[in-house]
Amino acid sequence: MDALILSCGTGGGHNSAGKALLEELDRRGHHVTMLNPYNLKSKKLSRGIDRTYISTVQHMPDAFGAIYKIGNLYRRLPFRSPVYFVNHGMETVMQEYFEEHPVDIVLMPHLFPAEIMTNMKLHGRNIPKTMFIATDYACIPFTEETACDAYVIPSPDLTEEFTGKGIPKEKLFPLGIPVSSRFSSDQSREQAKKHLGLDTETKYILAAGGSMGGGRIEQTILALSEHFSEQRDVALLVICGSNQKLYQRLREQDLPGVVLLEHTDVMETYMRASHLFITKPGGLSSTEAAASQVPVIHTAAIPGCESQNARYFASHGMSVWAKTTDEMLRMADQLLTGDELAKNMIECQRRGIDPDAAAHICDLAEQL
Repeated sequence: MDALILSCGTGGGHNSAGKALLEELDRRGHHVTMLNPYNLKSKKLSRGIDRTYISTVQHMPDAFGAIYKIGNLYRRLPFRSPVYFVNHGMETVMQEYFEEHPVDIVLMPHLFPAEIMTNMKLHGRNIPKTMFIATDYACIPFTEETACDAYVIPSPDLTEEFTGKGIPKEKLFPLGIPVSSRFSSDQSREQAKKHLGLDTETKYILAAGGSMGGGRIEQTILALSEHFSEQRDVALLVICGSNQKLYQRLREQDLPGVVLLEHTDVMETYMRASHLFITKPGGLSSTEAAASQVPVIHTAAIPGCESQNARYFASHGMSVWAKTTDEMLRMADQLLTGDELAKNMIECQRRGIDPDAAAHICDLAEQL
């Protein structure tokens, strides 16, 4: 089978989901390519789209929330969104790509490529089978205006939300969010600590703001550092992602008990080594944490789909959603010292998240 994965860098989760699918398809011996469709037209255009999104999330999360809210209001109108019409200009370059590189199926862990393929389909172009993979625990605005052959959603519990937005039930496949098999390895916490060169007797709190270092992570780190400064057996591991300014600001403060990292290619090992993960509620990173079976505190949700992710996880017992700093610190104390609370959360993660989602999605791709 020849497969094409189309994704964008507006947040690391979309590309991480795409890479998990690429990993599984490649393991099965299929020919698979992953690319950002906007690179086919202009690398400058592609970078511009990604940077605009990342800058908004890092510096103006409330503005992003307002845009998301407008999108939810706009979807009630009886005509297509600006997102659809903007992607009309990608039809020709995608058609040229397919003529030179014919494929059997296109997998899309991002809305924008799904809009491109919908434009092509509705304008009579001959396209491969298409599959949209939702990477949030919500039906994000304008999903319903796409015309894919299949829609993979994170859970059967979300079926009613998707059908309520107009997506036919027969096209919905509740197979989960794809994560790399590395996140469900049987590596123990002690083994992970040794692999990373960490002290085996220390309890580590892993803190991150997604691949972009967003979600007001700086305030979170400062509060945690001050709160645990007197506890010698607790340390913070901070992943700043692509947020260079955040990394420099935290580094200049020389916070006690804080280990700073810019970016890591072994996030799964850091999750395995940690007793607690504190993060903004990205759909992909939250799923990776649940697959790794590490207790999670969601904090500083970017308004919109992240709020829905946090609500979904908390309502299923897979995390706690701390809406204030005091609540976050109180829950951190409880999860670090209350073994039963942490065990119950991990059991809920085990029941609620399928770490083999990528395999099931690839099964569906082969069937299509």
